[in-house]
Amino acid sequence: MKNWQEDQLATLEHCSSDVEVFSALAATASKLGFDFCAFGMRMPLPISAPKTVMFGNYPKAWHERYQDNGYVTIDPTVKHGMQSVLPLVWTEEVFGGAREFWEEAKSFGLHHGWAQSCRDARGISSMLTLARSHESLAQNELEDKGLRMLWLTQIAHASMARLLGARMNPASEIELTNREITVLRWTAEGKTSGEISNILNITERTVNFHINNIVAKLGTSNKTAAAIRAALVGII
Repeated sequence: MKNWQEDQLATLEHCSSDVEVFSALAATASKLGFDFCAFGMRMPLPISAPKTVMFGNYPKAWHERYQDNGYVTIDPTVKHGMQSVLPLVWTEEVFGGAREFWEEAKSFGLHHGWAQSCRDARGISSMLTLARSHESLAQNELEDKGLRMLWLTQIAHASMARLLGARMNPASEIELTNREITVLRWTAEGKTSGEISNILNITERTVNFHINNIVAKLGTSNKTAAAIRAALVGII
């Protein structure tokens, strides 16, 4: 198991593009006994419409229907991934509230699958899905391959975040001084500039100076929006 982990990590760390990473993921998925592989990554910003990117080797016709019909909004596996980092095995019960979607997916050969989500300190989330058209996922197979599948989810996230994070989530790369972070944390707690000045034993003018710098660096219109943005991307 250790050698397998190291081999996969070495392979993905040497990938220089997101396309290369997904190609390596799909190859590993095939070796694990899955016909299909899908990977999606979601940035924490903008809040109203987070940036997302998706990769997959599902049948082209299914991929197009999924995108055109906005199935991401009704896909139970996506809903699960947004609420939990526990792995999910596809079952009739999982798709009980989306029967038509489930039957359509099966018509394209997507009968059995497994999904696992991941979220890091920068607020970037992702989900890896492995699927196939034959043989359900028996408990003994999950016990045999489960740890490798979980590990693959983690290194897939790390590799994609390394390549896409700065480009799609530039706020996470912003650097604040220690004092600015301290002021912003108290701001996030709802403290006024006057209260923060008393807590930190500095003048209110100095507090406002830091707040103005923070707002400018984060590109927001006010300190509340700055605190929210900083929290979402893991700055505070």
